Amino acid sequence: MSRREPAIPRGFRDLEPHEMILRKEVMAKIESVFRRYGFDPIDTPAVELFEILSGKYGEEAENKLMWRFRDPWGDREYALRYDLTVPLARFVAMHRNFPLPFKRYHIAPVWRHEEPQRGRYREFYQCDADIVGSPYPEADAEILMLAEDVYRELGIEGVRIMINDRRILKGIFEEELGIRDPMNVYRAIDKLDKIGLEGVRGDLKRIGISETIIDKIVNIISLRAPLEEAIRDLQARYGSNQHVIEGIKHLEEISTIVRSKNIVFDMSLVRGLDYYTGPIFEAIVEGIKIGSIGGGGRYDNLIEMFTGTKVPATGFSIGLDRVIEVGLELGVFNMSKKTYNQVYVVVMDRDSSVFNYAINIVRDLRSNGISVSWDLMRRSYQKQREYARKLSVPVILYIGKAEVESGKVTIYITTSGERREIERDMLAKTLKEIL
Repeated sequence: MSRREPAIPRGFRDLEPHEMILRKEVMAKIESVFRRYGFDPIDTPAVELFEILSGKYGEEAENKLMWRFRDPWGDREYALRYDLTVPLARFVAMHRNFPLPFKRYHIAPVWRHEEPQRGRYREFYQCDADIVGSPYPEADAEILMLAEDVYRELGIEGVRIMINDRRILKGIFEEELGIRDPMNVYRAIDKLDKIGLEGVRGDLKRIGISETIIDKIVNIISLRAPLEEAIRDLQARYGSNQHVIEGIKHLEEISTIVRSKNIVFDMSLVRGLDYYTGPIFEAIVEGIKIGSIGGGGRYDNLIEMFTGTKVPATGFSIGLDRVIEVGLELGVFNMSKKTYNQVYVVVMDRDSSVFNYAINIVRDLRSNGISVSWDLMRRSYQKQREYARKLSVPVILYIGKAEVESGKVTIYITTSGERREIERDMLAKTLKEIL
């Protein structure tokens, strides 16, 4: 068999222990906020039938960005899940025994065949919280309060949550400007942070929008202001447009509940996915050029596509990978923790009495909930100590004949350089106090 260099597909990553430890800590904090708000976990398959996902995201997503494949042993077409929202809609349609509102969270990977760049991978994690069953602004407000609390819990400052409403967009783009196929326009605008204003102009021109209308669109999407100020502006401009008024009223009620200075109205926020119907959200961090670190909105018609019955829903998705990159850049997170090991036991020699004494200590400490490793390589005690230090294990225990004879253990605290002798019976208690 010929030797091959190991490799992974472009846009995918291996994650080392120090990276995974940080990810687990961040996910635990996000999950703790989800639970605090009364959301319960679910899970869905990584693979969905393509027919289930089809018609929900738009032509570009389904023909260029979705990982699709045909079953080699059958005729059905499948796809890796593109997000966690459509699988939730399918889940709700198949499991209708939940009392409403159904508040679920889901933390899992999704896959998109995008061009890899900073903060954008082909496999990445989303952390979603959604409320199914309520058409009211209270549900959207709950989602926004939750999102703000997540970023606060993570210690990420400078977060702004941009907000708009698809009804406002419908009233302006379809009725005021007369655009018949607004989704193509929204998808062009949605790329504003990636391709810039001139890039958006070029995309709009390519889909057949006239220069006159493009100029109007550019003027319209420049509106970005505190929510109350933007509402006054919209009322003055489009006060006779029913769709705009509906959207404004919904946003006013959300604002009354949330009462946050971090929520800003942004007319350029359109969200490129087809299924949004009402308020839409996107979180950014001021001063950091990485794109959004979360987003979502209301999708009142999506579940109906599976059930035939209208079931309103709203939610927010936090991009785990981008949140971590932002936290590292801000200095909020670090990857200094290389291992879960709290204690490493150095066995000074292979004498049976020493070995058995050490193993009994390992068992006792583990039974007391302390993470412990010991030498599995039959190395010298110098090599064992070197291994423990490379992992930055907080406490090293030295066990030799002297410790066996005295019924004690020598401990070394790596952060302070302190060395102590501890009575065997007091070891677990002492280590818990140190750790």
